[in-house]
Amino acid sequence: MTDNADLLSNYTGVFDGNLPFGKRPALLIVDVVMAYLDPQSPLYAGAETALASNERLLAAARAGGVPVVFTNVVFQADGLDGGLFYRKVPALKVFVPGAPWGRFPPSLSPGKNDLVVTKQYASAFFGTSLASTLTAMGIDTLLITGFSTSGCVRATALDALQSGFVPFVVSDACGDRHPAPHEANLFDLQAKYAEVISESAALDFLALN
Repeated sequence: MTDNADLLSNYTGVFDGNLPFGKRPALLIVDVVMAYLDPQSPLYAGAETALASNERLLAAARAGGVPVVFTNVVFQADGLDGGLFYRKVPALKVFVPGAPWGRFPPSLSPGKNDLVVTKQYASAFFGTSLASTLTAMGIDTLLITGFSTSGCVRATALDALQSGFVPFVVSDACGDRHPAPHEANLFDLQAKYAEVISESAALDFLALN
């Protein structure tokens, strides 16, 4: 089994580039909904500390006039619009209309000036108008948070990069079902696709805008 020193030495000199923080950021909160916060949900991630981090980031973004984008997931009753993703992950039935787990938590809900993007697949960009909307807003950088790190956060960060938006993934504000995939995906995102930063660093960036 590879230890951490071997892992880091293997990546050093190959995957150690950095991306600059841009001039016009937005906070992108990915799928912070009750499905990941309610212990009765099959998708429960035990990520309450990440929720608290998101609450602080949201307050800072609003105080600084930084645009905020929320995403959620909604499938039609038979899941047909979820295609193979819905078939692969049967637990996604929690997101059919009327299910309580698709709701935003009371402490982290969109305001009247926030953008809400409803999606059916992992990435917030796939099959949505998010990229064109961000471009029209002049956004060049995204502070990305949410659930789950190994799923929708990772997919969204990758597509942000591929769509020309600098992705800054806020580690404290993301959560997963287990620490291992959470940490592994943050490591790989930092190596190849994004900048992974702490909540403290994100708050500092927000304070500059």
